[in-house]
Amino acid sequence: MREAAFVKQNKDKWAAFENVLNNKGRLHPDKLSNLYIEITDHLSYAKTFYPNSNTQFYLNSLASQAHQKIYKTKRESKNRIVSFWKTEFPSMFHKHHRELLISFLVFTFFAVVGAFSAANEGDFVRSILGNGYVNMTLENIEKGDPMAVYKQQGEFNMFLGITINNIKVAIYAFAYGIFLGIGTLMVLLQNGIMLGSFQYFFYEKGLLWESARTIWIHGTIEISVIIIAGCAGLVLANGMLFPGTFTRLESFKRGVKNGLKIMISTVPFFIVAGFLEGFVTRHTEMPDWLAIIIILASLTLIIFYYIIYPIQIKKKNQYANAEIHRI
Repeated sequence: MREAAFVKQNKDKWAAFENVLNNKGRLHPDKLSNLYIEITDHLSYAKTFYPNSNTQFYLNSLASQAHQKIYKTKRESKNRIVSFWKTEFPSMFHKHHRELLISFLVFTFFAVVGAFSAANEGDFVRSILGNGYVNMTLENIEKGDPMAVYKQQGEFNMFLGITINNIKVAIYAFAYGIFLGIGTLMVLLQNGIMLGSFQYFFYEKGLLWESARTIWIHGTIEISVIIIAGCAGLVLANGMLFPGTFTRLESFKRGVKNGLKIMISTVPFFIVAGFLEGFVTRHTEMPDWLAIIIILASLTLIIFYYIIYPIQIKKKNQYANAEIHRI
């Protein structure tokens, strides 16, 4: 992009930002910080494509003024952890709903592939789940307790082991995004096929409801967060593949940073999923209505925090920015 076109495209934003800096009134530091991030992005672009130009000098001056004002007035939150989950993460995540949708669709597609393959190939389930697991489950079915696998370990040991294992899977889904997203898609493929074949195995034995109402007590959050970790991997990959107006290195850094934030957001949910699997799922005697309530509550929590709440925060920020431009 030519420098003149770049200036014309962004000059209104710069002027509005400069007016905020020169305003004698007070402005919430977080709102100023959001504007500051955009200006520094433009400065980075100008340094790369218009070095030593008037545009670079102007943006550098603007960014310096903003830096001084932000860090002079902004107070550190007394509870940084709470502010991350309450505002910082959802403010960022709404920009990545597209990657979340792609991750969901890929996982769902391969879950269907897994179920279809299990229905048409006799040994497919054993090749995916392993002979040991299949044989053990068949024995449990014969004993009249098909979900006995969730009762074999002690509650705390199972909670700890499952939580660590789920976090490892999520880390793989994110980290493999470095391979242009292909590694992330492979993790989603493996887990999707495993889930589909697993559910079909119980369907074939006439135990679909028994398995679903038990497994999805913990699986609703567990599977959802694996999909969200896949989203983090795709965010990382997009940072490498589609830099937009940023340099490729800067875009990559942003992809890593945002992907890590997504990963951090999943940790409490994995702990909850591990707790449910270790302490709750084993109670297969619980009434159906209670299992359904747990499953629906888990699904509602995921949908609200990762989809609805970020949209609400986005609308709130848009309103705040509109107010800023009217100043």
